[in-house]
Amino acid sequence: MNPKPARHTADERRAEITAAAAIEFARRGLDGATTDRIAERAGVSQPYVVRLFGTKKALFLAVANRAFERIAEAFRASAVGDGPEQRLNSMGLAYVALLEDRDELALQLQLYAAAYDPEIRACVATRFAQLHELCAELSGAGPDQLRAFIAQGMLCNVAAALDIPQIAWDEDWARTRLAEVETAPTDEG
Repeated sequence: MNPKPARHTADERRAEITAAAAIEFARRGLDGATTDRIAERAGVSQPYVVRLFGTKKALFLAVANRAFERIAEAFRASAVGDGPEQRLNSMGLAYVALLEDRDELALQLQLYAAAYDPEIRACVATRFAQLHELCAELSGAGPDQLRAFIAQGMLCNVAAALDIPQIAWDEDWARTRLAEVETAPTDEG
């Protein structure tokens, strides 16, 4: 006699759907992702997704909150060191490690891209502000250090998205990139 597979609770299903939605939103954006594809990825029916979340935008907001919480958890776990600079450096390394996941990176970019919607803008702006305050609290950094840290994080987003990590540390990255493009063979030759 085979035991029945364990039934998932609504909270477990909600977490599974949110994880599946994060991938779909990362790859297709708010407008391009569909609840059908999200349901398929999560292994549930589309009506079940709607029953748990109501609307695609509500699901997107749940994904946004989850994404910011993942960053906050990484910062909390890594904020170690003898002073603000060391703690910020450790937190920055933890953030860069998160960005190695292309879907996590793309999701970060999609969250900001969807800010044309006032409700999403309010959520993302609030979560960004909370993350900023958390960084200040965890690091003990002053306003200028904190601003530089946040700016470097955004630069890391661009560097990771373009797959040009040297943007974050090499002042000559643009010149090098343009020289590579100029010397690359073309399809015409």
